Amino acid sequence: MTYALIGKQTAMAVSCALALGLLSGAAMAQSNPTNEGYVVDQRNAVVKNATGLCWHTGYWTPSMANEECDPDLVKKPLPAKVAERAPEAAAPVVAPKPAAQRVKLNADTLFDFNKAELRPAGRAALDDFVARTRDINPEVIMAVGHADRFGSDRYNQKLSEQRAAAVKSYLMSKGIADNRIQTEGRGETQPVTKPGECPGAKSAKVIACLQPDRRVDIEVVGTTIAR
Repeated sequence: MTYALIGKQTAMAVSCALALGLLSGAAMAQSNPTNEGYVVDQRNAVVKNATGLCWHTGYWTPSMANEECDPDLVKKPLPAKVAERAPEAAAPVVAPKPAAQRVKLNADTLFDFNKAELRPAGRAALDDFVARTRDINPEVIMAVGHADRFGSDRYNQKLSEQRAAAVKSYLMSKGIADNRIQTEGRGETQPVTKPGECPGAKSAKVIACLQPDRRVDIEVVGTTIAR
């Protein structure tokens, strides 16, 4: 497990990949800057999951947030009465800027084949992650579940959702508010393993090779807590 903490009150887009690597987008965002960083369909409309949440691409950052999908992250104009202050008024207080950190967890600590229960090592890794983020007030935490290629599309979609829900439940048990954590599943559509890397029918060897695909990726956006 490796950690890199980018300084206090610096621009942030947190990608916590509970696997080998970061989120890999299934589609590219259109050139329209208001949708940059989001997955779009053939009509150039942002794709949303069953709960109405917009899908981010793998390179999405908070600076790409738009009003439709992430209104809390869009910079709001100053109130009129603040903009009309007399020149001699004191300079406005600068709001805290987002802080950023990146955490990488080994995929083999998370889930067994065909399971959605966290391994003991996975729970320990999440404990350490929560401890490392105590100086950050999380605004949004997005947990995205994934599955390997064995099983039907429908089954793997459900399994990926259950894995994301397992991570959410554990984070909630550590004091993170329910309304701060959003989940979704992407089934087997975004594997970490490359095509042809784990060939063959289901076997212990191939199942072990596909372990990196059985994961939950997490993105966290928050601000540094003043001490």
